[in-house]
Amino acid sequence: MDVRYFLSRRLDFIRQFYEMSSAPFIERKRLIEAEEEPFVPPYSEDPEPAYLEEWLEAEESLQVLGRTCISMLAAVFHLYFKTWERQIGVPVDASLKGDFKNGWFNGYKAYFARHFRIRFEDGPFRLGVLEEIVLVRNRAQHPESITMNSAHFSASDLEKLPRPFFIDENDESLFSEIEEGERAWLMAPPIRVTAEKLSAALSEVENFAEWLENVEVEQRAS
Repeated sequence: MDVRYFLSRRLDFIRQFYEMSSAPFIERKRLIEAEEEPFVPPYSEDPEPAYLEEWLEAEESLQVLGRTCISMLAAVFHLYFKTWERQIGVPVDASLKGDFKNGWFNGYKAYFARHFRIRFEDGPFRLGVLEEIVLVRNRAQHPESITMNSAHFSASDLEKLPRPFFIDENDESLFSEIEEGERAWLMAPPIRVTAEKLSAALSEVENFAEWLENVEVEQRAS
């Protein structure tokens, strides 16, 4: 089986799914910002912008969609590893159970390092983004409050992330200005999945798959 071919098809589906599904929310925000029908603001002395609730709802919908796509990406990425495991014919054994307790990505990192001397840290991709995909999926699929649709990193997540990728520009700037040993959050930053960050995450998975298969072929040939 050409594992990367099927991975690429699934990644392309996620891309088109986001693009098609996000269009009405993006257009709604544009109409509100441009004050076009049906969002022409009525005369009012209220300082709050007209249709703010509708704008926020559209933005929230985009974030839910983005996190859904990241969850889909994490699931596909997991299937990619499981398919390679079956195809290689070397099953995960009891010696790796401890590594898999820390998550399937860490488990497969140990699996390839132990059996094939392949270190994920050596690849030409952002390993932190790949690890964060799994964290975002976990936070998106296990919300902690019924009062909101947003999702936040946990304190334990932030301990694992030297520099979170899925946060907005303001939080990113604040995070970069604080020394690593002094980093503390009054409130954990919300997870933000923009079209650009989703696209970058998809590209990192593609880069990883290309690298792994090239390295794996070299290992078999040697």
